[in-house]
Amino acid sequence: MDSQLNYRQIVKNILQEYAQYKPVNVDVTSALSFDDEHGHYVLLHFGWDYKKYLNHVVLHLQIIGDKIWIQNDETEEGIATDLLELGVPKEQIVLGFKHPNIRPYTEFATV
Repeated sequence: MDSQLNYRQIVKNILQEYAQYKPVNVDVTSALSFDDEHGHYVLLHFGWDYKKYLNHVVLHLQIIGDKIWIQNDETEEGIATDLLELGVPKEQIVLGFKHPNIRPYTEFATV
């Protein structure tokens, strides 16, 4: 099976699972955006925290070539953990939110 197609489904499933969880003590809605053509997958929260309006990207993953790039991750444990548990090799995950000079010191792919 084409790894890109498989990775798309894995990413979608994970984001759909995360979308079920809402922050406590705020009135927010979760929204998912899947762009298969350009490889972008986003979970965001928007709504009200008392008098302050929130519009916050929780997760942004991108599939580039045969790798999953984590462009933004505001989860507690990190979505890379979920990807690893589902069988995605470390060599196929890039922490895009880390500076390129730092990536070689992580356990994941650099590009």
